[in-house]
Amino acid sequence: MKKKEVLLDNAYQLAVETVRECLTPYGLYASGGIDGYKGVWSRDSFITFLGASLVEEERKKFKNTFKQSLLTLGKYQSKNGQIPNAVLEFQKKKPQVDYLSIDSNLWFIIGHYIYKKRYHDKTLFNKHKNKIKDAFIWLRYRDLNEKGILEQLPTTDWQDAFPDKYGHTINTQALYYAVLKMSLKPFEAIKLKKNINKNNDLKLWNGNYYWAYRWKNHNKYKEIGDWFDSLGNILAIIFDLTSKKQSQKILDFIKKKKIHRPYPVKSIYPPIKRDSKYWNDYYLDAGATPNNYLNGGIWPYIGGFYVCALIKLKKFKEAKKELEILAESNLKGQPFPEWIDPIDKKTHGKMQAWSAGTFLLAYHSLKNKKVLI
Repeated sequence: MKKKEVLLDNAYQLAVETVRECLTPYGLYASGGIDGYKGVWSRDSFITFLGASLVEEERKKFKNTFKQSLLTLGKYQSKNGQIPNAVLEFQKKKPQVDYLSIDSNLWFIIGHYIYKKRYHDKTLFNKHKNKIKDAFIWLRYRDLNEKGILEQLPTTDWQDAFPDKYGHTINTQALYYAVLKMSLKPFEAIKLKKNINKNNDLKLWNGNYYWAYRWKNHNKYKEIGDWFDSLGNILAIIFDLTSKKQSQKILDFIKKKKIHRPYPVKSIYPPIKRDSKYWNDYYLDAGATPNNYLNGGIWPYIGGFYVCALIKLKKFKEAKKELEILAESNLKGQPFPEWIDPIDKKTHGKMQAWSAGTFLLAYHSLKNKKVLI
């Protein structure tokens, strides 16, 4: 067996083992081990199972935990329809339930469609029909403009400690577009796509990539976060919010600015510095100094999505190379880290479920030469 094939095989087996370490009777914990994140997060769970549900040798175990994550999060849905960001501290008589997120509803809905598709099982989907409906209604009330685009408060998606992005964000629009397509709402999906790409007062597309966020216009003054949000732009490719030409421009920008180096992929580009208009001093409490954590740190789970974006454009040779580099990053230091410092290449955290899950998704997608979502 060739060296690169051994690398990929080792990473694959360790990815499966990492997901195994996160299985619990309550659902999927975000990471394994004594120091792991002991709670069921909506985004972590369903991002992980995009790939973990493709593992045939663990089909029964992974299916049961996938189902339990949906049950746990659905159980604590608010009366207004909001899905928890996370459910924690199950050892207590009354678990801690955190809300304050917009993407928890989006991933919860996506999770149900993926579960039904992967396992050819409509039972849970039908059982949760009203919960899915209420989750969708809650999302619609986030459309303050009645333009078919969701608005959000600062730090209410996966970047929950940094940076401030609000109003129309590309990450949320990409996920919402996926939800609309999965829910067979084509006219709403077309409206969203047109506004995000072409409406001069609303669009996020700047000619090379999508801005991280945009909100109110004040004549010549506009509230725009013009940095590159990696996850949002990459998900836009994967979920077809982009045209082929736009997708290529985003991938060209990533390569030109080396956002995929030394490992795929840095969370944002460029890092926000203290003299930036986007800086807030509370970022120091979040450990978000430049090139650290959410402020330009490398997040392997986004790297898995990056490989899928390359596959989407049929760049199979390049995708294989990036998958190999991603495998190397996930095996170095502490396996399947949460994030990696792009300067000293040190890993932070280990046995992160979503780092393993998107590696599995990328691995199987490359094997099948199509994105398996």
